[in-house]
Amino acid sequence: MYAYADKTLTCADCGQEFAFTGTEQQFYADRQFSEPRRCPSCRAARKAARGDSGGGFGGGRSSSGPREMFSATCSSCGRTAEVPFRPTGSKPVYCSDCFSARR
Repeated sequence: MYAYADKTLTCADCGQEFAFTGTEQQFYADRQFSEPRRCPSCRAARKAARGDSGGGFGGGRSSSGPREMFSATCSSCGRTAEVPFRPTGSKPVYCSDCFSARR
């Protein structure tokens, strides 16, 4: 296991230096995240401005309202399906029943 040493980074927003601890580096590396570009206060300010309520180092989905859904035709059974992404036609889209059956 690689031991990470604490290092100092400079915030892209406010220009202040901040510590990027070995523990944080391990967390980021385990999840294949890139190094943070903002200090913890600027990250918190951006998160608050987005209304993001996710926890942990990586954030989460916004809780500002219902998720936008898009209509699509199931690639397996042909029924109409509601999906949480805009289908592009480059990949198959499945209704919830067919998606569950494929898992």
